[in-house]
Amino acid sequence: MSYVIDRRLNGKNKSTVNRQRFLRRYKSHIKKAVEEAVGHRSITDIEHGENISIPGRDIDEPIFHHGQGGRQTQVHPGNKEFSTGDRFARPQGGGGSGPGGNQAGDSGEGMDEFVFQITQDEFLEFMFEDLALPNLIKRQLTGTDTFKPVRAGISQQGNPSRINIVRSMRAAHARRIALSGGSRKRLRAARDELEALRRESPDDLISIQRLQEEISALRTRVERIPFLDTFDLRYNLIVKQPNPSSKAVMFCLMDVSGSMTQATKDLAKRFYILLYLFLRRNYERIDVVFIRHHTSAKEVEEEEFFYSRETGGTIVSSALRLMQQIIEERYPVNEWNIYCAQASDGDNWNDDSPICRELLIKQIMPAMQYYCYVEITPREHQTLWQEYEAVAEHFADSFAQQQITDAADIYPVFRQLFQKRMAT
Repeated sequence: MSYVIDRRLNGKNKSTVNRQRFLRRYKSHIKKAVEEAVGHRSITDIEHGENISIPGRDIDEPIFHHGQGGRQTQVHPGNKEFSTGDRFARPQGGGGSGPGGNQAGDSGEGMDEFVFQITQDEFLEFMFEDLALPNLIKRQLTGTDTFKPVRAGISQQGNPSRINIVRSMRAAHARRIALSGGSRKRLRAARDELEALRRESPDDLISIQRLQEEISALRTRVERIPFLDTFDLRYNLIVKQPNPSSKAVMFCLMDVSGSMTQATKDLAKRFYILLYLFLRRNYERIDVVFIRHHTSAKEVEEEEFFYSRETGGTIVSSALRLMQQIIEERYPVNEWNIYCAQASDGDNWNDDSPICRELLIKQIMPAMQYYCYVEITPREHQTLWQEYEAVAEHFADSFAQQQITDAADIYPVFRQLFQKRMAT
């Protein structure tokens, strides 16, 4: 029997192939551990790796062994100290020195757990698995910054390393035929004439010499044509073809009014940071627009969106109108996939909620691929939620709303909102 030991080193001295096989095998355990980790971690820790524990019984390998039965013959060694029936004293300390110590337990048996660590990339891969922006179907394909080389036919100019030998020799052969066709034809005729003259009139030396001189001149003319000329060279033409991708923009709307307590704002920040990590990881061609609002709305940068302390009253329609204005100015509907995620505690000026419904139904939702509304409150739903229910009736495939009461709800709600859906 031969054993082959592969000592080639992968990154950090780990076997990449074996590690990926191990992660696929215990995928359910790892996903469960990742979901639990997201629930108890802080946002600043969300991108780190994680220690995963797997019960030892789940990693046992099947083995072959001899079953009961059959005739067995065993020879046991003897001893010089004891005989049958002898008694010996109990060991000092009350027993062995196993991992259980001297204390009694209330369980019959146990097994050590197998603990290993997954990297940051593996953690995010499991956390965002099966998630996508719904209905990413459009629209106008645009070139990215990445290109791939593709064959684009034959060119008469190019790099010597890309010369096409077959096409070059074919062109050279065609050129030689074109330039020497007439001379070769006359050469064949002159040779036939000389052969006939030698048979019929061998004494006509003057005619024979004249034909021989003509044949020599024709042969020289044909041989003067070069076998291969620079004009014959052909090159494989390689062009850079852009990799097309769809453009998408995600609008993040957050209520920062006085009714939003600091705890509620922290939950909203957690949801949006999770969303931002998801977008940054999965989509290269995507813009993210942050809009904060109270009685008025303002487009802000990421840092101000998450950490500004500005507060005020609540008029949600101001954010919707600003989003519509930005779409008209910068994101044409026929070119961009447009998405929106809105977080609020549900409070709104009562006269403004019907305006929000009308804006969404008549102007905003027809341009949207997907709109999700997250209400962060343990209370009963307010007028805004009820008006949004009317929007959901009109746009069941592209509008969704969920409620969050504490930090543990963020990740399940996030997965429910952004799970992969079939394009319609």
